[in-house]
Amino acid sequence: MNNRRKNTIYSIVLLSLVAIVYLYRKNQAVQQQQKQTNTSKTSTDQSTPSANNLTVKVTGTTMGKIVYNVTYLDEKKRDLKPGIDSVLVAFNQSLSTYIPNSEISTFNKGTDALSPTKMFERVFLRSQEIYRTTSGAFDPTISPLINAWGFGFKKAEKGKIAVDSLLQYVGFDKYLKYTDKKITKTKAGIMLDFSAIAKGYAVDVVGEYLVSEGIKDYAVEIGGEVRCQGKNNEGRTWLFGVKDPQYKEKNRSSAFAAIYLDNKGMATSGNYENFYIKDGKKYAHTIDPKTGYPVEHSLLSASVLANDCMTADAYATAFMVMGLEKAKKVLEAQADLEAFLIYADAEGKLQFFATEGAKKYLAK
Repeated sequence: MNNRRKNTIYSIVLLSLVAIVYLYRKNQAVQQQQKQTNTSKTSTDQSTPSANNLTVKVTGTTMGKIVYNVTYLDEKKRDLKPGIDSVLVAFNQSLSTYIPNSEISTFNKGTDALSPTKMFERVFLRSQEIYRTTSGAFDPTISPLINAWGFGFKKAEKGKIAVDSLLQYVGFDKYLKYTDKKITKTKAGIMLDFSAIAKGYAVDVVGEYLVSEGIKDYAVEIGGEVRCQGKNNEGRTWLFGVKDPQYKEKNRSSAFAAIYLDNKGMATSGNYENFYIKDGKKYAHTIDPKTGYPVEHSLLSASVLANDCMTADAYATAFMVMGLEKAKKVLEAQADLEAFLIYADAEGKLQFFATEGAKKYLAK
């Protein structure tokens, strides 16, 4: 083979190698660019939910050791905890019987007429309405009896509980008057305890504060009482559970049912958490204002839905006093109320009653 031919072959081989290297490097560059693009896209896809997640969660304590949980949607992702705590401090200073110089404590200890704050007035007037619609089953003047049985803000006195002597201090309409923007006692020794309505009202107060800050979607829960407005971050109605009254003794799940709360307040009252056993007998914290004794009937739990949590809270307590059949009659007369009532049948098995309007809130 002559030199000219050899040189021609070498040139062709060299050009081929150069072309192969060029194409290889070009292909590697394209693949690297595609990889970077895909990585960037993946990163963007992963960050999108976070960017669109407007949820803010706040938790804390109020009324002593009661835990509150507040969830709301806010485009600015503001921390509204300082405002929430401030509202709850004002609430406690007005309605907490555990604060010696609160508005309600001062009223209970004194005899002078009270010119109530807006919070106190609102709870007082709503209590008066529900006292009347429940024929006295809901009665905030029952405080002396609750204390005597060991469930109130004062320790129970030793010795026999003098129910008959304490009943003379029970009667909302008999011993309290509201005239000229003032609340007066017609008998010395009358005490108020709004614990069966105040927790629900605290939920409402926090909800109203959030609305004042421009929040349209929220869920407020304080000690099991809740109020919701709008939707959660997924655009779904807020979901909450109703406790199984026998979950502890039967060693099973605490959830009996799940409820979708659509712009409603919900409160639950039951005798399965707050009770004590003495001399082999169980004493529940629900006291009948008419007899002065803890109730004994088949109704184990009452969950009430209303337009505000304060109303739901008070009626849930009243239903636990009344029992199943009387509660049903009140529900028939109150069109703005819905309820889920859990009771035990003759064999001790759990049964469930729901108003027709309440059934649509049940999670399937």
